[in-house]
Amino acid sequence: MDSSYQLTTGNIGMLISMPHNGQVIPQDIAATMTDNGLNVADTDWYMDKLYDFASAMGIYTLSPKFSRYVIDLNRNSSGESLYAGANNTELCPTTSFDLSPLYLPNQLPSEQEVQRRIDTYWQPYHQAISSTLTQLKQKYGKVVLLDAHSILSQVPRFFSGTLPDFNFGSADGCSCDEELLKDINKIDFSPYSSVFNGRFKGGYITRAYGDPDNNIHAIQLELSQRTYLDEPSNHYNEQKAEQVKVQLQKFVQCLVDFAQAK
Repeated sequence: MDSSYQLTTGNIGMLISMPHNGQVIPQDIAATMTDNGLNVADTDWYMDKLYDFASAMGIYTLSPKFSRYVIDLNRNSSGESLYAGANNTELCPTTSFDLSPLYLPNQLPSEQEVQRRIDTYWQPYHQAISSTLTQLKQKYGKVVLLDAHSILSQVPRFFSGTLPDFNFGSADGCSCDEELLKDINKIDFSPYSSVFNGRFKGGYITRAYGDPDNNIHAIQLELSQRTYLDEPSNHYNEQKAEQVKVQLQKFVQCLVDFAQAK
């Protein structure tokens, strides 16, 4: 298996992808980056810890080793913008969410370097998604893909004000069955706020792999980091995290039930 990601196998037709969970920056790339870049501040912190209940439920999980600053696995390798007209980060980001430069002067990745990163890091992760979904579809007939993310509750670059706590994205209803969305809507997430297809409608992974007509159902959850971190730091707050995990498990159980329903 490729060492740029970790795939944990399960025994049901569901996969959780955590494309921004990685924190490693290879030495050759690190040499070109600012201290801000090396801090990997925009990591989706502790996704593996928040979803550590998934393996006991039989769910497959996929997580990269390397930081989104190396290459953003939730972007089209063509570099096409996810949200037309909005402020977007690139396939190989050059600035952090607070617009600080990630690279030293005259050290931005060249076109050749971007292509090398696509070949080395992007392609293997997406091959792992694709082959796992194909395998699960063949074995179980139906598969659910959850693309798991988190973000600071306030990022003026991307949205005004404070983000809701649970931000579900289904590509405006195109990436999964309407029945699954209805099931999720029945969940009481209180005391947390939730929204469907608000600022985050699902990134490239949700849009590229969700194929409800072929019984492959994809949904993204962008979780506000205020639900489990001591913002604005990335300090994991055990008490907060245990509380939000109760609702996360409800949500994931809903996906499992849908995946297993005939």
